[in-house]
Formats: sequence, structure tokens, C-alpha cells
Amino acid sequence: MGKLFEEIDFRETPLGDLILQRRKYLQLDGLDVYEVKLGDAFLMSSMFHEVEEALSRLGLAALDGEGWDVVVGGLGLGYTAVAALDFPQIKELLVVDALAGVIDWHERELVPLGKTMNDDTRCRYVLGDFFKLAAAPGKGFDPDQAGRKFHAVLLDIDHSPRNLLASQNATFYTEEGLGKLAEQLHPGGVFALWSDDAPDDGFIADLGKVFREVGTHVVKFPNPLLETVSESTVYVAKL
Repeated sequence: MGKLFEEIDFRETPLGDLILQRRKYLQLDGLDVYEVKLGDAFLMSSMFHEVEEALSRLGLAALDGEGWDVVVGGLGLGYTAVAALDFPQIKELLVVDALAGVIDWHERELVPLGKTMNDDTRCRYVLGDFFKLAAAPGKGFDPDQAGRKFHAVLLDIDHSPRNLLASQNATFYTEEGLGKLAEQLHPGGVFALWSDDAPDDGFIADLGKVFREVGTHVVKFPNPLLETVSESTVYVAKL
């Protein structure tokens, strides 16, 4: 049957202890669930990934043409990135994460989707602070090509524009911060964001000051542990 609980990796980071663990749920027919913790907070669980996948599907569905260069902000367990790679129009996908440990888990294939990403030559990991890179259009997300522009940026890091992992991230979710991100997009480019909260009118208004089109999608998904239905929000904004 295997272990009911296993800590796969532990390392200290400036943001707190980073832990990758696997848990077997007997009440769910022995389902293996991978979990990521940072400090006392659960960042990600493989039990819940519908919204991460919807972030890619909804965001990229708003793009036209082909030969897309795309940025994913926040690697997590890889669900957003792998869903993006399902689009054959993608030429290159940069996955930006500030935690070297999270990238290492995927490179060493300690997580289920690591091999999928490693085997796709379009995918490249970038170690860096997404928010600092977003605020520096002259530098940008690609360490090999300063000022490079992209067709889409898909962001899944903070819990929501108001519920942040770090207080300094708040400046990104303003008209000024969003404007700097928009400078790194091609005309017609898309910014999409996952949020665990309901649509936020204030944030929608700020998006509307920068982007030509703004929409929200409430994505519902089952919670098998609680036997309820949860929901999150995906924002999609287009220049």
C-alpha cells in the first residue's frame, strides 16, 4: 500500500521552510496527493488543479495567431505550465519562480509533471522574482534577452490581488504595476490571473485602465474531502 505520508524534500528559504510532501488518502481510494508548504501556509495541492489549468485555457484562448511566447509566473506543481503546453501555438514557455527548490523538484522529476515539462523543448525554467521582473520592462522575464516581449503572461502566485504571500507584491496589482507588465506584452497580448477570491471590482477597474478588454471567469471545482464545491476566479485582460 505504501506510506500514508512522506516528506519528499525540505529546505530553508528566506520566505520560510519549503516542504514537498506526499499524502495517501484512504478515503479517496488510496489517492496519492502531492502538497507544497511554505512556512505554515499550504501553497498547492495536486488534489485541486482545475483552476490552474483553466488559467492557461482561458488566458490563451484569448490570443490570436501562432508562434506565441508565453510566461507563467509561479511554477507550483506545474499544472498551469503543462496546460499551456497543450497549445501547439506556443513557441516558447518561460516558467518563472523565485524558489530554487521548486524548480529543482521539477528538474529532478520528484513531482508528477516534472518529466512532461522536461521533455518539452519549448519549456524553460527561470529562477527569479516574478514581481521584480514585471516591474522592470527594460530587463524583463528572459535573462538571455533583455526587454523581450511576450504574447501572454499567466500568473498564479498570490492567493488573490488582496491576499498576498508577501506585502511587497501589492504594488503589482495597481494601475502602475499593471502598466509596467503591459509594456512587456505584444499588441493584443493577454494577461491572465488566478485568484482564490471572488471577482474584485477595484482590481477589475485597475485592469480596465491598462487593458482594452477585461473579463472574469468563476471556475467551480469539487472538494472531495469536504464533499462540497469550491470556486475561484480567473481574470483575463487583453491589450
